[in-house]
Amino acid sequence: MQRNRLEVSGYLTTKPSLRSLPSGTPIANVRLGESYRYQDGDGKSQQHVNWHNLSFYGDLSRVAMTFEKGDNIFVEGTIEQRPFTPKGDGVQRVVHEVVVRNCHLIAPPRRTGAKGANPPSAREESSIPDLQKGPINHDAWPVG
Repeated sequence: MQRNRLEVSGYLTTKPSLRSLPSGTPIANVRLGESYRYQDGDGKSQQHVNWHNLSFYGDLSRVAMTFEKGDNIFVEGTIEQRPFTPKGDGVQRVVHEVVVRNCHLIAPPRRTGAKGANPPSAREESSIPDLQKGPINHDAWPVG
């Protein structure tokens, strides 16, 4: 039996960027950092950070664009690897990324300003797709 499933939570390093594939499928990309602490052999506290490249396809790209730098999110997805040749040096590399299948914000974003700030406008709320109306069409995704 083989299974490719990943669950990870952490903090976004930037606001996601949006682009489209040649097929027209929207894709949002962002990096997520998750860390943990441990004690080394000498009893000293250490911290390690893992960095994950996240890719949100289709309807999930619109959800990803509502996230901001520093948001604490939870994602479920699969690990994919693909060849990549940057324009600069032309040397082919292998990129590992998490193709997100499901995600949500863990905690509300920290907003600066006065208490009781205005709630989001109807326009802002309408930009977030209502995933309760039905499942996302995964057939349009370019990956398995």
